[in-house]
Amino acid sequence: MAIDHAGHSLARASLDNCIKCTICETMCPVAAVTDAFPGPKYVGPQAERYRHGLSVDNSIDYCSSCGTCTRVCPQGVKVAELNNQTRAVMRHQQGRIPMRDRIITNTTLMGQVMTPIAPIANAALANSAVRYAVEKTVGIHRDAPMPQATTLSLRKWLATREPAGRTLEPPGSRGPLVFFHGCAGGYFEVQTSIRAIEVLEYLGYEVIVPKQGCCGLAAQSNGLYGQATASLLALCEQLRNAGSGLTIVSSSGSCAGMLKHEAHEIMGVDAEELRDVSVRTMELSEFLRDLLDADQLPTPTTRLEMEVAYHAPCQLKNQAMGLPAVDVMKVIPGLRVVESGLACCGIAGTYGLKKEKFEVAQAVGKPLFEMVNAVNPSLAVCDTETCRWQIEQSSGVRTVHPIWMLHAAYGLSEL
Repeated sequence: MAIDHAGHSLARASLDNCIKCTICETMCPVAAVTDAFPGPKYVGPQAERYRHGLSVDNSIDYCSSCGTCTRVCPQGVKVAELNNQTRAVMRHQQGRIPMRDRIITNTTLMGQVMTPIAPIANAALANSAVRYAVEKTVGIHRDAPMPQATTLSLRKWLATREPAGRTLEPPGSRGPLVFFHGCAGGYFEVQTSIRAIEVLEYLGYEVIVPKQGCCGLAAQSNGLYGQATASLLALCEQLRNAGSGLTIVSSSGSCAGMLKHEAHEIMGVDAEELRDVSVRTMELSEFLRDLLDADQLPTPTTRLEMEVAYHAPCQLKNQAMGLPAVDVMKVIPGLRVVESGLACCGIAGTYGLKKEKFEVAQAVGKPLFEMVNAVNPSLAVCDTETCRWQIEQSSGVRTVHPIWMLHAAYGLSEL
């Protein structure tokens, strides 16, 4: 079981490499804004030596799992992975996981329920009285960013769309690839998925979009390793059935990260279907940058005379791929990209939705919200869905996936 792995993970073997340099403490975005979290070293490598398999205190629940601590550790200690596992073990030992955390991890179900009644669902989520009641009964903060439902799901668009229009290369001439859109891309961020598919087709690819469920990331981040593993393995089979050996391209950087890193490194999933899928999965901007490096990404001809702030999400940074979106957007004539250089927007998937963590999440993200407003109060760019929702709601700046910029630069749409 994944929870058993969490209690005896190899991540624990790395804790003795900790030299108490406190670099992770000084770089932690959560510890910087609240005393409720004593820092990743304290709750991780330091406290783990005294746990003996048992939980010590609940302060670890304030870790947002942003992964900054692991990235900055000079000794290679898997601090973030260790802390995520310890929190899951703590919740398992306590035997109580809030109903809220079970609700917000069923992302596919949320999309399926909200899509047919999108106008009603959106009106309810915008109603202050409804949000107050939800906060009091469920525990989701009244001001937390919520996804906007749409009556057009991606499956519906695929079933009713017109054939691919103008393309740079003959349709399908570059061969097939599989598109992995994630839960949000199937129901809430449908326009991002559509733009991704249209750009890939414009470049000459045949885009295969299999029916697909949740990757389990939300469940994993809330300590529900069993639920997460079941969802993950079901998704892997769906993606494998789309075509053997095909490249899998995802417009959801967080979901791609689950397949490439977190499922194995945190939950210890060691299944053949995951190994097969993970090595073939690429985040969309990563895929486009590879084309750029190989001189196979045509230079757009439409100028976008603007300056935009770009924020690289934690999940993307944890995949150690650099900043592919910045590299790709640099080829767009007239576009000037200002990278945020900031650690985290604060949302951390579902972390910032919770009433007891909302103010912490807002404090973490405040420098970013101010930065995007200063660069361009009309538009910002970010790779992952919940981060976009957080930035847009808290800054008031419309925030889009990098593929929107390329889609417009190829003359396929207007921003």
